Amino acid sequence: MFRILLSAFLLTSITYMSYVEACPRCGNVEVPYPLSTRDGCGDSRYKIYCNNGVLEFMSAEGFYYRILSIDSFASRLVLSPPLIQSHSCSSSDLGVGGVRLDGGSPFNISTRNTIMLFNCSANILLSPLNCSSNSFCRKFEALDVESGCKDTLCCHYLKDSSMNSHKIRVRFGGCTAYTSVIDVRPNDPAEAWNYGIELQWAAPHL
Repeated sequence: MFRILLSAFLLTSITYMSYVEACPRCGNVEVPYPLSTRDGCGDSRYKIYCNNGVLEFMSAEGFYYRILSIDSFASRLVLSPPLIQSHSCSSSDLGVGGVRLDGGSPFNISTRNTIMLFNCSANILLSPLNCSSNSFCRKFEALDVESGCKDTLCCHYLKDSSMNSHKIRVRFGGCTAYTSVIDVRPNDPAEAWNYGIELQWAAPHL
């Protein structure tokens, strides 16, 4: 009986997929299902944008982040972290409070991200974040001296499941800048880090 039900489910899935129109390439990048760049292709719940041949993801606050890569097999995509404004140590999305995804979105911020916060107020020392001299953020400060973040109070944390998986927060009076690294390893130099904000998506419901 189980095999019959499984076969029926797989047949339904294949039949459904055969009727779904794949979205066209954006520039030279494939747009795999369920991602959707326009009406009539993909799944509209997985909305991304093709702007002048560049794939972008829009946050809940209406801020656009460039998509660096897509891994359809792992259901993941990587966003370019916002620029840190030269000499001011403030992220370009500071005005909207950083990255925030809709709570009902099929996307979430993956647990493989290590977030580094810069130019933080002393209140952050009450948090469980790593703000020590061994924090990864110190390596980044030494690398990106033009950002103005050097010698500011900085911390890092792993975006684990115990934290909100739908936002990376920056604000005036808190921390004003951040960046993210995927699968960081302690002994790797900052120049070799894989910079990006990795999102993962839940499988669409048929």
